[in-house]
Amino acid sequence: MCRLRTSRALPGLVLGGLCLAYAAGASVGWGSRQLSVFMGDFGLAAAALAAALSCLVYGCTVGGHARPAWLLFGLSSLMVAFGNGTWGWYELVVRTALPRDSLAEYAFLLFAPLAITGVLVLAQHPRTAAGWLCLLLDGWLIAGSLFTLSWSLALGRIAAGEDCSPLRLALNLAYPVLDILLVSLVVGLRFRGRDGNRAAVHTAMVALAVTVTCDALFTSPELRSGYHSGELLDAGWFAGSLLLGWAPWSPRWRRPLREHPSAGGLPHRRVATTFSALTPYAAAAVCTAGILYNALGGRELDRVVAAAACTVGLALILRQGVMLLDNLSLAQELAHKEAHFRSLVQGSSDVIMIAGANGVLSYVSPAALGVYGRDPEELVGGNLLDLVHPEDVGRVLSEVRRYLARVRLTAHRGPGTAEPSARVECRISSGAGEWLHVESTVSRHRDGLLLNSRDVTERVMLQAQLQHNAFHDPLTDLPNRALFTQRLRAALGSRGQQGDETGAGIAVLFLDLDGFKAVNDTAGHQVGDELLVQAARRLQSAVRCGDTVARFGGDEFAALVCGPLGRLQVQELAERLRLALSEPYWIGGAELSVAASIGIAFGTPERGPAADPRAVADELMRNADLAMYRAKSEGKGRVVLYTPAMRADLERRTELEERLRLAVREGGFTLLHQPVVDLRSGAVTGVEAQARWRSVGGLLLTPAEFLRSTEHGDAATRFSRWLVLEAVSAAVERRGLPGRGRGTPESVPVAVRLSVERLCSPGLYETVAAALRDSGLPADELVIEVARMGPDSLADELGRRLTALRGLGVSTWLAGYGAGGGSLGALARLPLDGLKLDRTLVQDLGESPLSRTLAGHALRLGRDLGMATAAEGVDLPRQVVALQELGCGQAQGSAFAPPLDEPRLRRALARRGYPLPAPADPPPAPAGPPPARRRPYPPADDDTRTSGRTNGRTDAAPGRGAHHHGGPDLPEHRAVTGPSGGPHGETVIPPA
Repeated sequence: MCRLRTSRALPGLVLGGLCLAYAAGASVGWGSRQLSVFMGDFGLAAAALAAALSCLVYGCTVGGHARPAWLLFGLSSLMVAFGNGTWGWYELVVRTALPRDSLAEYAFLLFAPLAITGVLVLAQHPRTAAGWLCLLLDGWLIAGSLFTLSWSLALGRIAAGEDCSPLRLALNLAYPVLDILLVSLVVGLRFRGRDGNRAAVHTAMVALAVTVTCDALFTSPELRSGYHSGELLDAGWFAGSLLLGWAPWSPRWRRPLREHPSAGGLPHRRVATTFSALTPYAAAAVCTAGILYNALGGRELDRVVAAAACTVGLALILRQGVMLLDNLSLAQELAHKEAHFRSLVQGSSDVIMIAGANGVLSYVSPAALGVYGRDPEELVGGNLLDLVHPEDVGRVLSEVRRYLARVRLTAHRGPGTAEPSARVECRISSGAGEWLHVESTVSRHRDGLLLNSRDVTERVMLQAQLQHNAFHDPLTDLPNRALFTQRLRAALGSRGQQGDETGAGIAVLFLDLDGFKAVNDTAGHQVGDELLVQAARRLQSAVRCGDTVARFGGDEFAALVCGPLGRLQVQELAERLRLALSEPYWIGGAELSVAASIGIAFGTPERGPAADPRAVADELMRNADLAMYRAKSEGKGRVVLYTPAMRADLERRTELEERLRLAVREGGFTLLHQPVVDLRSGAVTGVEAQARWRSVGGLLLTPAEFLRSTEHGDAATRFSRWLVLEAVSAAVERRGLPGRGRGTPESVPVAVRLSVERLCSPGLYETVAAALRDSGLPADELVIEVARMGPDSLADELGRRLTALRGLGVSTWLAGYGAGGGSLGALARLPLDGLKLDRTLVQDLGESPLSRTLAGHALRLGRDLGMATAAEGVDLPRQVVALQELGCGQAQGSAFAPPLDEPRLRRALARRGYPLPAPADPPPAPAGPPPARRRPYPPADDDTRTSGRTNGRTDAAPGRGAHHHGGPDLPEHRAVTGPSGGPHGETVIPPA
């Protein structure tokens, strides 16, 4: 900064040094007559030529309104340079005196008109007629006064002493008259210049004033008679030329626009300075001095002086009249603006207050009565801080101090910088004793502060309500998931900051209402909402004050327990919550009941204090959710603690589902079929389609856990559709084989076993109908088996789906009877053609009398309901004999054949039957033919029965074969051949 200021001041210092050097040389006569004449003529010519070149270059390179003025100043300096050069030519080269009518005189005469024109270009033109009149009067006052004084001192004697032609007299008087006019304009321009580069304009005006002053001194007869080139008077002309040359390049500075706060950034009306206001009177004083000089000197009053003095007096009177009218106009304008601003302040809905440096209010607008409920006159004289809430006083003082510091910083930045303001919110006491939220805009006012305040209580309340709604459940007003997560993270973070293990002493409980959907479906959603509200109140009353109860949506709640509680205490709290939620609800005069499944997850210290609270919180909530769903899957209405095994089980199921999805998409499954044999004839009456997974090594694996994952989810639905389509497609291919001779496979029905959930899923009926329609397979050759009964809640929907399938001509069977749930009433209502015993009733049939009794009752129930009967998992001959004795119609298992691939299946079907062990006693015949509505597997014809009995060998592998996915609750039976098993307990199916 210092270097910048020095670089800007250096040209001025050089200019001042040159002027002082020239003045010093002129004061000592330059040491010789010849040098004195040279410096007085060509030195001045060089200075004027430098000024001319500087102004002309600046005018040509810089545009704007000042460009013509600088060009005119350059031409005027060029005239001076020509005149001085001509004068030097005569004195130094020709060595004669300057002639009276030389070109130098006309060149000097042209200097003033060009400079006057340039000054007029730079002048600010008035905008009104009164302004133009004042400008003309002021100009004449200055010019007339200077003319009067000059005439009295010198011009009168020059005019009286000249004995020459009128042209010569006019030329002699033209110099001082033009100089007087130029001085008048310079004086007027000093206070009426444009707000552009004022430094350049002022420097040019000073240069012209110095030049005109030297001209005036040269006009004096005493100085002119003894003048010679190179004396001290030339130093003034030299300085004037250098100043004019430096003027356009002088350092620029801009005066800030004087603005009124209400002017919107526009300059307000110009107010005259003291000197400009006194200029007309000073001019009149100069004129009076000229008259007194003549009167006191004993000279007669010159008519020229008298006429000039009279015109000056008349101009002064007119100027005074114009000033009076202008003052009246200003007074009216001021009164109008004052009334305007008073109406704005008094009519504003905002409260405007002015407080001093000590906080005492000196003005309060009338709006305080409507906003604060206080009389403004009572507030005036009181302290502003007495109205502010005690809790907000410190913050208000801090904001005001920060604002004042910013104001002081802005003031140091220099002029033109906008003054800052501050916004402060606090609570103000109202006349009714309430605390109002007020927003105030603070700005500086003289030695105090100006406050523009408005009541924002409604906005603050609305913001608080919106924030509350964003973090609370609208029905129960409990915290929602976002607020619960935020508090859980805060609790974990505070534990970490205290040095404790992250999560220690923190437990998360997830709660789900069992049976709430039934309440919604039977009693309606309004009753369900009321039940949720009562459940929320019970939860809040059951937990401690520092605990958090939240509702996540639907019938899911959560509780955050923090503090020095052990696992046993948290379990007791969860049990209290479960009992509280399980008590009856009385809503609308009716008693409703629901249960609660609760999962608990404790914060574990394994992560350490440096763990991220966000990650720990998310993990805790996932763990509690897993524990809650485990409680629901284990029978509902219970409390379950999270264990790491649950996470591992979830990851394993997720992996299996992904593998299932990939296998379905990429054809990783293959289809095997197990024959169904008639126990009276040994004929193959049907086959059951069973899926197997094709491993990377080409082996066919049947992991029970993998197949169990196909019972749920979207992947299970796609798998079920694939199973139906593949089974129908394989049946059509077998049906379309050429020939029907002894070596040709017999066309038998194919059975596809599906779970209740898959049968009730959307799109399965359409899949079956489309498969039958597109393939051309007769509907009576497709059997849909229901894998066990399933929950009674799906019995009605299952009945509708089975009825629709029977409408297509498809047979429907119940497989896995004797295992799982389901009521006998639902069994009687379902449209079923047959009943197949589960392997759990068959496996001990040859040894256990109890198993024999249970199987006999199950078969008798099926016959009484008019159904065909069958059994699965028949692996031993004695089981075949026992089933024959109990009157079972059909059986499947490794006693006949394991699940076969397509080539082995075709060979088995070509043999048309399997040998049967001879029963001890003939099986009892059924009581009568079944009802017509029941359609079992079609019986084999006589040829099939004959060929089955004459066939002396069986194609089934010895020992126990792998069973299909219908019995996942039993351990897998491994084949005697193949590898011992895979990583998931897989069983290898040998290829054909």
